[in-house]
Amino acid sequence: MVGNVKPKKFLGQHFLIDENISKKIIESIDFSKHNKVIEVGPGKGALTKHLLKIKDILTLVEIDKESIFFLKNEFINENLEIIEKDFLNFKIAETYPSLSRILIIGNFPYNISSQILFKAIENYNSISSLVGMFQKEVAERIVSKHNSKKYGILSVKTQLFYDVKILFNVSPNVFFPKPKVDSAVISLTRKENINLNCDINLLDKVIRLSFQQRRKKIKNSLKRLDIQDNILEDSIFELRPEQLSVQEFVKLTQKISDETI
Repeated sequence: MVGNVKPKKFLGQHFLIDENISKKIIESIDFSKHNKVIEVGPGKGALTKHLLKIKDILTLVEIDKESIFFLKNEFINENLEIIEKDFLNFKIAETYPSLSRILIIGNFPYNISSQILFKAIENYNSISSLVGMFQKEVAERIVSKHNSKKYGILSVKTQLFYDVKILFNVSPNVFFPKPKVDSAVISLTRKENINLNCDINLLDKVIRLSFQQRRKKIKNSLKRLDIQDNILEDSIFELRPEQLSVQEFVKLTQKISDETI
């Protein structure tokens, strides 16, 4: 137990207990580029206390009642907004309709880190940046480029909207309890002038279907889309999904879309 808050396994909580790592995460961010900062899953406030020195108003989204009670008492005099909610159910765009430069930050629970990432992608018009702690293996998948075994749905969907990079790796020793895996802090920065010029829902379907059978050629993976035979003659359909760059997935979707209009 750390303080009077017990980490809960079902919430995937591993509290960050190393001050140097907390400071390193904060120092990696240019806060002048954001008009709102939302920390997800603050736990015992390892990042919160540093964020409060920089931002006049900080929003925390936390589902754990014990952590919320601790945070309210620990930062009693601070200008802090605490939202008791599952971040995955938090309606960002509806809550902050006028904001387009929101930063999401957190030591994310590993069991929902991919879902948090997809949540950010869905709200890319509102969320301009994300800096967070991920399982190292997941972080490597997020930043992976095509022609790599780690390249997949997470890679493509994230890199459509964000420039991504691993900032630094993190040992299990800086957490309580210690996770059984290494971690990494990654940053996402929204790309400028995003214009995919294709049906986003179709693009999402193309990506998902392609990687469901990643060893098969694209033409076999996308059979459910009823693509006309003359379109399938294009050489791009002879490739496997990990061979397509992010932009080639967009071009592929455009080809399919043009034939079905």
